[in-house]
Amino acid sequence: MRRSVTAVLTAGLLAAGVLVAPLAQASPAPQPPPGFVPAPVVWGPCEASALVSAGAECGFVAVPLDHDDPAGPTIEIAVSRVVHTTPESQGVMLVNPGGPGGSGLSLALLGGGVPNGAGAAYDWIGFDPRGVGSSRPALSCIPEYSGFNRPDYRPEAGTEQAWLDRSRSYAEACATNGGELLDHLKSIDTVRDMDVLRAALGQEQINYYGFSYGTYLGQVYATLYPERVRRLVMDGVVDVRNIWYQANLNQDVAFERNIGAFFDWIAKNDAVYGLGTSGDEVEALYYSVQDDLRAAPAGGIGPAEWNDLFLSAGYNVLAYPGIAQAFSAYVRNGDVAALEEAYGFDPAAPDDNGYAIYLAVQCTDLPWPDYDQVRADNTRVDAVAPFETWANAWFNGPCTFWPARAGTPVEVDGSGVTSALLLSETFDGATPFGGALHARELFPNAVLVEGVGGFTHSASMSGVACTDTIVADYLATGALPARQPGSGRSDVQCDPLPQPEPPAPAAAAS
Repeated sequence: MRRSVTAVLTAGLLAAGVLVAPLAQASPAPQPPPGFVPAPVVWGPCEASALVSAGAECGFVAVPLDHDDPAGPTIEIAVSRVVHTTPESQGVMLVNPGGPGGSGLSLALLGGGVPNGAGAAYDWIGFDPRGVGSSRPALSCIPEYSGFNRPDYRPEAGTEQAWLDRSRSYAEACATNGGELLDHLKSIDTVRDMDVLRAALGQEQINYYGFSYGTYLGQVYATLYPERVRRLVMDGVVDVRNIWYQANLNQDVAFERNIGAFFDWIAKNDAVYGLGTSGDEVEALYYSVQDDLRAAPAGGIGPAEWNDLFLSAGYNVLAYPGIAQAFSAYVRNGDVAALEEAYGFDPAAPDDNGYAIYLAVQCTDLPWPDYDQVRADNTRVDAVAPFETWANAWFNGPCTFWPARAGTPVEVDGSGVTSALLLSETFDGATPFGGALHARELFPNAVLVEGVGGFTHSASMSGVACTDTIVADYLATGALPARQPGSGRSDVQCDPLPQPEPPAPAAAAS
C-alpha cells in the first residue's frame, strides 16, 4: 500500500482484473513452532525522545528467522511499551501502523489519545516488524532509490525500459543485502512473530489495534490464533480477496476519485490558492505543470516527483493545505524549494527501509504476474485512472524480478473471534470500503463503523467524537454497538474526518 516513493506506505488497493492466486488454494494454517520458547523482554530505556518523554520502555524479542526451523538462527524484533496506569490491567495492546514497512515503536503512545482515559488500563506495545526500523537486521537495498529526477512514469515518455532496468537493479540489490532474511518477510512470518511476542510478554491473549496493512495482520492472526484474541480493532480494512497485485489496481481507481475531491477543495478555496475556480480547471493546471516539468524539471522535481508529492492528498484530507500551498507557491511564485520540501526526500539521509520491506512482503505473500500481464492490466486501468496507475505500477516494479520465494495466503476466517471493531471511511483510497464490508462478513461478531462520505484512510483517533467514543467504549468494557441485519452495509454511521479550513489568504501568500 503505497503512500509515496519517499515514505513508508500504508498499502494499496480496488479496480477490475483477475486474482493472481485464488484464496481457494490457500495453505493450511501453520502452528506455532514447537520447542521455541522466547525469553522474556528485558526492558530498558528508549532512544526516541517522544517515547522517553512518555516514560516508555524498549527492548528486543528474539524470534526464529524461519518459524518452521525453531532451532535455527534467530532475529530480533524491536518493541516498546507504555504500561497501564490503572489499578487493574486489561492486558497488552499490540499496535501496528501498516505499510508493509511501517515502524510501530511510536505507537506505544497511542493509548494516551483514547478518549475518556480508556487506554490507561492497557500496556501499549509498539513493535517494528521483522526487517523494519530498529529490528535487527533491518533491510536496505538502494537508499537513494526514491531520490530526485527519476524517469517519467508515463509509458508514452519512452521510459519503460529505464524503469524495468531500475526495477531489476533494485531487486538484485535486495537479494545481495537481504540474504536469507529475504525469504522470510511474508505477512505470515510477522503474524507468527506477534504470537512469539505474546508469549514473551507472558500473556495468554492479546488485544490488537491495526491500521491499514496492520488490519491484514490482524485478520490473519485472528484466523490462526482466534482463542488468543481478546479485543480487536481494525481501521482502514484490507480486502483479503485482493492481496496484493489486484489491490494496487483497485487503489489506482480509488485515488483517481480522491485526487478529484482534492482539486475540488482547492477550487472551493480559490481565494487562498488562486489555482482555478473549478475542480476541472485545477486538474487541467496540475497536468499542464506536469507537462512543463517533463520538458524542464524544477530543481529535483520532474513529472514523477510532481505526481508523488500530490499522493498524500489521496490518503488524508489533513494533507490538503500543505500540498495546495506548495502547488500555489510554485505556480504563482516559481518556488521550487516548496516543491522539494513537499516531496520530502533528504539527500543527506536517504532511507529505503520502509520501501524495501513493502516490496519484500507484497512481492512474496503470493506470486506476482509477469510483466506482460502487468503492462496489459495497467494500460487498461490507466484509461480510467491516469493520476496514479503508472506511478503505482513502477513503485511495485521490482516485484517482477523479486528473488525470494513466493507463498500462498492464509484463507481468512474470523468466525472464532468473539468481537471485533472495524472502522473505515466511505471513500478511503488506500483500502477501499469494500474491504471493510467483506471483513464484516468474515467476522460475524464484528461491528463496522463508517465515516460517511469521508476520504481519509485510517482516521480513528483523529478527533471525530462519534468514532473515537465507540473505540473508547469498546476498549473500556468490550461493548460494541448493535450489529445490524443484512450484508453490504455498515452498522454505525459517523461523520468523517472533516476537510480542513485553509489558512487565511494573507497567510497563504506569505
